[in-house]
Formats: sequence, structure tokens, C-alpha cells
Amino acid sequence: MRETEEKILILEQTGININNEKSLHSSIKQWYAVPGDRLEVKVDKYIIDLVREDSLIEIQTKNFSAIRNKLRDLIQYNKVMLVHPIAVEKYIVTMEHTNEVISRRKSPKKGKLTDLFDELVRIPDLIAEENFILEILMTKEEEIRRKDGKGSWRRKGISIVDRKLLEVTEKIIFKEEKDFLRFLPEELPENFTNKILAKTLKITVYKARKITYCFRKMKIIKEVGKHRNELIFERW
Repeated sequence: MRETEEKILILEQTGININNEKSLHSSIKQWYAVPGDRLEVKVDKYIIDLVREDSLIEIQTKNFSAIRNKLRDLIQYNKVMLVHPIAVEKYIVTMEHTNEVISRRKSPKKGKLTDLFDELVRIPDLIAEENFILEILMTKEEEIRRKDGKGSWRRKGISIVDRKLLEVTEKIIFKEEKDFLRFLPEELPENFTNKILAKTLKITVYKARKITYCFRKMKIIKEVGKHRNELIFERW
């Protein structure tokens, strides 16, 4: 690559944000950055992952609750894009405590776009904000595990210590409420329940409840009745 084609990225802050940053977060930031972007910039009282011209870009691999107040403060005076990855393909790499790799296998679990609602339930109201954009990256990842005896009993003491980006396969942008209509396909009845939505989208009823919760907050659907213990919804 010629020198003139290389990315010119400006790092404005060092310290805890960089030192404690996980591989997945760091790799997405580097993948996402374009020439002229500024990294780790202080805006008001917050450190922002990327600043691009007049936009702020935040990368959150999980736990939207941790960033909720930050986003609500920033969108008052700034355009903010929240980037979130979903692993459609994952490889489990297990290491000894000495970091020697024991095995690498493909996980049977495959992420779907509907997984975004696992996190969006924390901030569904932000979709209506003009200054807010949600961008989902469908990815291939490695999950790094270590046999250190400190992990969950379900994993027999093996800890998850890192996640690594292998590839970005797709990018989906949600700018406003109508962008979510893809989750309400034409074959869905005019009046539907969480069970009907779950069957239509081939997801669990638990996941369907998260979707309808978000959609009610976004005013994409409304509750119009109840049959026994099931709520009935229809599009606005």
C-alpha cells in the first residue's frame, strides 16, 4: 500500500479507554475508521470512540445500559451513530492458562439480526431522535477462552477472556422507525400476538416480546386487545 493511501488516524486520548479495550472493540474501531477520523476524543465529559466531521461514532459490543445516559446526553447537540456487532459465525478457541491453544471449533450458535433487540430494549426511545443512528455489523468472530479455573461452572471453570473480529459480512443501518418494518413481514396478520410474530420470524416468544416492547415504544405497533393472557397488536 502506498503511503498516500494509508489511513491517517489521530489519537487524542490515551489511558484506561485504550488499555482496557477488548480486541473486538478495537478491531471494529480500526475497521470502521476512515482517513481524517479522530480516535478517543473528549466531547463534554465523555470520551468518544470516533469523531468524523460533525458526527460522533460509538462502538458498543454489548450492554447498551452502560452507554444509555451517555447517548442521551450526546444526542442533544450532536449526531451520534451507535455501532453494534452480531456474530453470524463464531469460532471457539480454548487455551491453557499458559496461552497455548488447545482447540479451535466452530460454534453451533449463529447470530441473527433479531438479536439486536436483546440490547435495543434498553434504548428503544432513541430511535425517534433525529440525531441518532444505529448501525449493525454482521460479523465472523473468534471467542477466546482460557482454562484458568475462574470461569462459569457451566464451562467447567473456563473463562471467556476476549473476542476477536475475523470479518464483517454485512452492515445494516437503522435511521428511523420505518427501517424496522422489515421485522413485520407482509404475511403477518393485521392483528397478531407475540406467539404469531415468533412463528413468523422463526424466533422464540421471549425474543418476540422484546421486539413488540421496542415497537410499542417506537410507535410502530399498538396494543389493541387481549386474548386470555396474550396481548394483541396491530401496526400504527
